[in-house]
Amino acid sequence: MKHLVLLYLTFLVAVGCTGQTDALPAKAFSAQLAATPNPQLLDVRTPEEFQSGHIDGARMANWNGSEFEAIAPSLDKTKPVFVYCLSGGRSARASKKLKEMGFSTVYDLQGGYLKWEAEGLAGAPQSTVPVGICPQEYGDATKSGKVLVNFYAEWCGPCQKMKPFMERLAAQEGPLKVMRLNADEHKTMVRELKVSELPALFLYQDGKLTWTHTGYISEDELKKHL
Repeated sequence: MKHLVLLYLTFLVAVGCTGQTDALPAKAFSAQLAATPNPQLLDVRTPEEFQSGHIDGARMANWNGSEFEAIAPSLDKTKPVFVYCLSGGRSARASKKLKEMGFSTVYDLQGGYLKWEAEGLAGAPQSTVPVGICPQEYGDATKSGKVLVNFYAEWCGPCQKMKPFMERLAAQEGPLKVMRLNADEHKTMVRELKVSELPALFLYQDGKLTWTHTGYISEDELKKHL
């Protein structure tokens, strides 16, 4: 019994020494960021993603490139580090790496920049030029018949898992029209529709939105809604 207690206490001490990454919802992340003097804020997305819109004061530290490995060691380990990506996958891995490097406090933005924009924290778009399909084109494409719109991304695991049957649906002849839109290439409608998670599905009947879904869904379950 004493041996078990000793193991448990050792575990608690280890957790206390290494600390935990705090995954914060967008508004809590924003509040903590605002309350921190000279915050260390890392955007671990690609340069292209960063240039299309980012949180003020962020440094681009591409997780999939060399920038993260170059920048992270130069940060102050005794001060909080704030990390985000597009939807949370890359920032979770980057946060874990920072903790392993000895950073005392790491804040990870839950849901990433998608959630940040969906909560209205991004402010006005940095450019008024539509990126990808514009609202009028989107409205025209969904105004007649049954239309299923699928927002996805190449880096999104659940999106790739759904890709085979989404492509089969898109290729089938029939009353259902399927539009697959890469979220990275159609940022204007992602912002307009407040897409906060990928994959995202929007089903329309003659222009009226009848059903929405975010996250993975099986082919059989999807067909129940079609």
